[in-house]
Amino acid sequence: MRTITEIIIHCTATRPDATCTVESIRRYHKSLGWHDIGYHYVIYPDGSVLSGRSVEEVGAHCPGHNAQSIGIAYADGHAADTRTEAQCLALLQLVRDLMEEHPITSIHGHNEFANRACPCFDVQQWLKENNF
Repeated sequence: MRTITEIIIHCTATRPDATCTVESIRRYHKSLGWHDIGYHYVIYPDGSVLSGRSVEEVGAHCPGHNAQSIGIAYADGHAADTRTEAQCLALLQLVRDLMEEHPITSIHGHNEFANRACPCFDVQQWLKENNF
């Protein structure tokens, strides 16, 4: 098992009129030449947490950080923070669970490492608000 010390939070940046599923993300990522979906978890608007790429595998979601991180994406987030209440609660619980399972030392938004809006909210502020 690889050592996981980071969590990187993303959004899928899906258009509001598009359906976003683990399988649709997987198809898109494979069309880019990747062997699988880049994220380890995807959180749907109803709060369902679905597995993407196996946690044992290095992700493909944040160059320079993939080897030691878990990538979590919430479905939607096209140019704005569109997280539902259910997604917020699921993200909070998933992060807490992952922190119990792995020696996590940092949690970041993708935008802290790339010139992107993703995940369309301030992860560091969210961490403070939720007492991390």
